[in-house]
Amino acid sequence: MALGICSKPKLYKGYIELELQLREFDRCRKLYDKFLEFSPANCTTWIKYAELENLLGDDERARAIFELAVGQPVLDMPELLWKAFIDFECGLEEWDRARLLYERLLERTQHVKVWISFTQFEAAQDCTDQGRSIYERADRALRQLETKEQRVMLYESWKEYEEKYGNDETKQSIAKKMPKRIKKRKKVTTEDGTDAGWEEYYDYIFPDD
Repeated sequence: MALGICSKPKLYKGYIELELQLREFDRCRKLYDKFLEFSPANCTTWIKYAELENLLGDDERARAIFELAVGQPVLDMPELLWKAFIDFECGLEEWDRARLLYERLLERTQHVKVWISFTQFEAAQDCTDQGRSIYERADRALRQLETKEQRVMLYESWKEYEEKYGNDETKQSIAKKMPKRIKKRKKVTTEDGTDAGWEEYYDYIFPDD
């Protein structure tokens, strides 16, 4: 069989597409299984496999595939996979399951985009107080990581959130947290230690620090 001789992604995709057109879904499953044995880090393939099961109405099987996927030790695009998993649960209106996925993801990464997405999820469920508490958690977490750029992104998002959902008190609270942007200069040297002059850059001063 061609797949045994040459396990190339394009070949697998071609066979899967053919079996889909023929509505041979069991064969599609077998092909996805083989494809993922060959390339278990391929997030796009995991997502498409789960989407097939979802399309066929087997939500439990789709969920099991997502669980197998996020459990892989190496993934090429983990952020895409986790987003697809969360979107899957949201599509089923399984809000508590989606929340748990956000919490699990935050155990793996504290990136500001995950925190902001979590707050937006809560706001979409009309849980604006819960969204605000997530901003507060994110603030504490990012302070410990000392990531100024991510903190700036968080505060800018938080400010927009309060303008939309907050009151005078919460708006004033985030306004007090907004950093001041200042211009600084640092000395630059080349790899061999030669003086290359001065370079200007911007830094942020946070009122609470």
